[in-house]
Amino acid sequence: MAKSEKIVYYGTGRRKSSVARVRLVEGSGKITINGTDIDEFFGLETLKVIVKQPLTVTNTTSKYDVFCTVKGGGFTGQAGAIRHGIARALNEANSEYRPTLKQNGFLTRDPRMKERKKYGLKKARKAPQFSKR
Repeated sequence: MAKSEKIVYYGTGRRKSSVARVRLVEGSGKITINGTDIDEFFGLETLKVIVKQPLTVTNTTSKYDVFCTVKGGGFTGQAGAIRHGIARALNEANSEYRPTLKQNGFLTRDPRMKERKKYGLKKARKAPQFSKR
């Protein structure tokens, strides 16, 4: 392998209807989402913290560059999907991180999804107004 080639670790993260494809490359700690910087992509500071959680827990914030594409859902769902993808990629990079990531719940896929609408109802559970007469 040539010296210019860097090892890439992949991870797919999902939350609600969001899907994130994450690539980890050894670097300075730059996070790029859909071609833009994390500060431009996410306005809220809490979402940036959510995305960086797996890196902070494993003390690899300045060790890897993160490149990811994310589709579907809203901001919070996308942040959760990216976090899940980063955790999976870190697990692939070094299996010693697994207990820490597992303990913090970053490797667990959040199963909560939007419930489907049922026939005879207005939404998933909301029934039309009942009138006796």
